[in-house]
Amino acid sequence: MTSLHAPTARLRETLPAFQDRLRLGVEGLSVSPYCVGAVREPSAVLEAYDRGINFFFLTADMHWPHYEALRRGLGELLRSRPGARDRIVVGAVSYVAEPEFAVAPFYEVLDAVPGLERLDLTIVGGVNGEQHERLDTFATHRTRRRVPGVRATGATFHDRAAAVSLLASGRPDIAFIRYNADHRGAEHDVFPVLARPRSSLLFNFKSTVGFVPHRRLPELGFDGDAWRPAVTDHYRFVLTQAQMDGVLFAPGDAAEVASLDAALLRGPLCREELSYMNCLADLHLGRARWKRTTHEAVAAAS
Repeated sequence: MTSLHAPTARLRETLPAFQDRLRLGVEGLSVSPYCVGAVREPSAVLEAYDRGINFFFLTADMHWPHYEALRRGLGELLRSRPGARDRIVVGAVSYVAEPEFAVAPFYEVLDAVPGLERLDLTIVGGVNGEQHERLDTFATHRTRRRVPGVRATGATFHDRAAAVSLLASGRPDIAFIRYNADHRGAEHDVFPVLARPRSSLLFNFKSTVGFVPHRRLPELGFDGDAWRPAVTDHYRFVLTQAQMDGVLFAPGDAAEVASLDAALLRGPLCREELSYMNCLADLHLGRARWKRTTHEAVAAAS
């Protein structure tokens, strides 16, 4: 089995904390390295805020029903925590491509969350290629104040080459890409080539894809005392990459927020642990077979 870790990728020595802040854009926004997206229980929103997270990600159109609990949680946060609106950053994503329809969805978000009043960030959803025209349209939300409060522009990408090119040019202010134990191409075409310093932030989504249910390990030939990575270890997996500034995550409830907070205290993964999780995902998906090197990786990581 060949390791997919690029030798030039730099790994972190410590993981970012909920209370840390990163500059977003040029108009005074600062965000936590952890951004809360769709949740199962509104209580997750208050737990995240009380633990130091100030960054929240809503949808303006696609997957609207999945964000109902987040909208309710934000409404409760703004009602129960005086002054919270000025301490949080709320972004909303839209997949609408036509310029004439690129404003109305965001007003629907504002109408749906009592006390929200403004959006801090609008996000272009599903960018393929550089699509400067879509970024230009969303930039007018800030430059022409077409959407109340907007001070930054973001984009979500499945096209990693476009993400790298646009980040190098300083736009958008934040990019969201997909990287996980199942989907590791960024180790070759993103992390080694992104320059530092850069003005734009890089966040991840779909971090926990690649989690292998613990019942599968005996089926795959692992001993009973082999390391069984938890869901939270997949966030550690992503953030061990020094080029990754933060993650978008979807905690189900308050307990899952607390669980991630505790897991971060264990710090980043070592290279052997990264290789182990890659190996485990490949075995689970049938992309590799058990070999002696697999056993050695188990011994090193457990």
